[in-house]
Amino acid sequence: MSSETEPTPRVTPGTRREIPHFVAASTSEESFGIDAVRVTERRSNLWLDAWRDLKGRPLFWISSTMIVALIFVALFPWLFTDTPPNNECFLSNSNGPTTAGHPLGFTKQGCDIYSRLLYGASTSLAVGFIVITLTTFLGVVFGAFSGFYGGWVDSVLSRLGDIFFSIPYILAAVVIMSVLSQYRSVWSISLAIGLFAWPATARVLRSEIFRVKNADFVMASTALGMSRFKILLKHVLPNSIAPVIVITTLSLAGAIVAEASLSFLGVGMGSDIMSWGNDINQAQTYLRTAPLTLIYPSAALFIAVFAFISLGELVRDALDPKARAQR
Repeated sequence: MSSETEPTPRVTPGTRREIPHFVAASTSEESFGIDAVRVTERRSNLWLDAWRDLKGRPLFWISSTMIVALIFVALFPWLFTDTPPNNECFLSNSNGPTTAGHPLGFTKQGCDIYSRLLYGASTSLAVGFIVITLTTFLGVVFGAFSGFYGGWVDSVLSRLGDIFFSIPYILAAVVIMSVLSQYRSVWSISLAIGLFAWPATARVLRSEIFRVKNADFVMASTALGMSRFKILLKHVLPNSIAPVIVITTLSLAGAIVAEASLSFLGVGMGSDIMSWGNDINQAQTYLRTAPLTLIYPSAALFIAVFAFISLGELVRDALDPKARAQR
């Protein structure tokens, strides 16, 4: 049985042997897509990832809606009631039930509970926002300079923060408001709380700046000749501010509770100022005979604190990549 083989070409001396050259066929667009690196056009950074996580969580929309509603009521309480909270109080309506135009009844002094709740929201939220503005400003200044510059600056500012941190701000506010009993107002109680509540924000920011200031982009900015203060403002602080936003949201709820606690103890707002703490204080003695006068302001305080704490917890989880990965 013979097999046919291809004859080997004979090369004549002095001639050039031609080697077959194979050319790959032209590739289509589909073949390029097999090994090509696919680069998505979807932008991604810490804030965008946090927003994508938040908008998919129902509790975020619930708490945000509650906060927006509370702020709107606090700014424009007269849009929701025509009854003044203090001017139309008649003892004939003392602890009275619900009537037309008065959906929540009356207090012991015959004042409209619904109107007092609306105007009390203005006081509570005003104190909360003034306190977090003060604590955030002081905390950012002390924490940023302490963490970024280090050395003797860190030692001095940290020891000063430890002194304020060792004093419970509720106790300090009680002492201050007792001394300033003739000047009780939204501003005085806000200063009494905020002047002793900032060390927590400073500590959180200080530790975060310790982590960020050794990053490569900070070293690159230093190599380019940028001043240290400009590096702090332009690069370090913006990349360290996320934990401050979380603690600020949570501190707002704490400030509202602190104001209500001081007013409940009788060292907060004056009796002529609408406050949920004042209403709770005045209604506690009538818990058995008229429990609704205590329940309504307590429920309003609970809703406000719950909304801000829920939002703060959600923002904290959204800004933490590890927490997002575990869900």
